[in-house]
Amino acid sequence: LFDPGRDFIVCANTIGSCYGSTGARSANPVTGEAYGVDFPLLTIRDQVRAHLLLMDHLGIEQVRLCMGGSCGGHQAMEMAYVMKEKILQLVLVVTSAKETAWAIAGHAAQRMAIKADPTFFENENDSGLDGMRAARAMALLNYRTFQSYVERQTDFEEIMDGFRASSYVSYQGDKLARRFYPHCYYHLTRTLDTHDIGRKRGGIEQALSTLEQKALVIGIGSDALIPPAEQKLLAKHVPEAEYKEISSAYGHDGFLIETTQIREAVQKHFISNG
Repeated sequence: LFDPGRDFIVCANTIGSCYGSTGARSANPVTGEAYGVDFPLLTIRDQVRAHLLLMDHLGIEQVRLCMGGSCGGHQAMEMAYVMKEKILQLVLVVTSAKETAWAIAGHAAQRMAIKADPTFFENENDSGLDGMRAARAMALLNYRTFQSYVERQTDFEEIMDGFRASSYVSYQGDKLARRFYPHCYYHLTRTLDTHDIGRKRGGIEQALSTLEQKALVIGIGSDALIPPAEQKLLAKHVPEAEYKEISSAYGHDGFLIETTQIREAVQKHFISNG
């Protein structure tokens, strides 16, 4: 979809993460030690402010297309609101105008799992690691679908223990543990909960109605975390928006997997709309 030989592509890490930007394992200038559990609450809007500083630093005056999926969609939506005249086109994939009670409850349960790890309140890079493994396993229940688990993780042998589904979620927990800090994971779930495009802007419908970009909103029929009703609401209230639903056996994670369908939808939309 994007050609580095033709397009100037910016894909920025977000503050709060542990892949280069300031996060919970960064040094607190007051104490000289990592923030850890004391890292301040960041909002989606804070992350977007950091992106705007990066744009200024790079000298970018206009964005031809701003695109994001899930939490990236939260950020793209906020950028479109703040920079109405500077962003020409918008693609929002499996995202919502506001973090739903369902998603917030899931995040709260994951944080409970992390805090149940007795090492969480220590101030080391691996503090809370077992708790984060459990949290990741919990999250995967919403990221995927009943169908995908049954088709891929069902045991055909008559066994009493050592189930494939158990091994799968354990593997995914271990995989995250090798590349992410628990304190960062914990605080990023709090950031997700802050998303609300309508907060102090007259409500969701009012805020969305001011977005001036030509927009494509993509939902996935099987998404149980941010279901299509949330994307249809966006398309209803963003004046120049079109809704496209794609199919996937992978639920919410389909936005990371169904690249062919997403590419075709974006290309078709913006070719047909100039």
